[in-house]
Amino acid sequence: MTRILFVCLGNICRSPLAEGLFIDKLKIAGLEHKYKVDSAGTSAFHEGSLADPRTRENAERNGIKLLSRSRPFRKQDFVDFDLILTMDQSNFRNVKVWEPGFVEEIAEVKMMRDFDIQSRGADVPDPYYGGEKGFQNVFDILDRSTDELLKFLEGSSSNQSE
Repeated sequence: MTRILFVCLGNICRSPLAEGLFIDKLKIAGLEHKYKVDSAGTSAFHEGSLADPRTRENAERNGIKLLSRSRPFRKQDFVDFDLILTMDQSNFRNVKVWEPGFVEEIAEVKMMRDFDIQSRGADVPDPYYGGEKGFQNVFDILDRSTDELLKFLEGSSSNQSE
């Protein structure tokens, strides 16, 4: 089983949306048994909260239901997951600070948009202070990025993000 963790700042906008999108794609492909999927935030400020209402509304308009609750990123996540995908450079740096040097088998940390065919390696913008258009933009970015992520994991992508 491949274990994937999506990470943003508060785990209420971008990472729960990426989680929900990826789970939906796995179900459609009949692959949910092959993957464990979760999301977390580098901040514990929203711990236990559902995704931001605007994120949930946008996801539902696009056919995705978000049910996860915010949780903080933990050092144990390096052991519990195979791949950690951060939404921006700040999240990437914050996660890497926690990376244990003494554990042999730890998760690989990458940027979510390493799998974006339109803007490889860029940040997923935080829509928190933006309007509806910003939330849809993030949905579109994560939709195509999770498509490519699944293709990559299943060995059918030309993604050369490594």
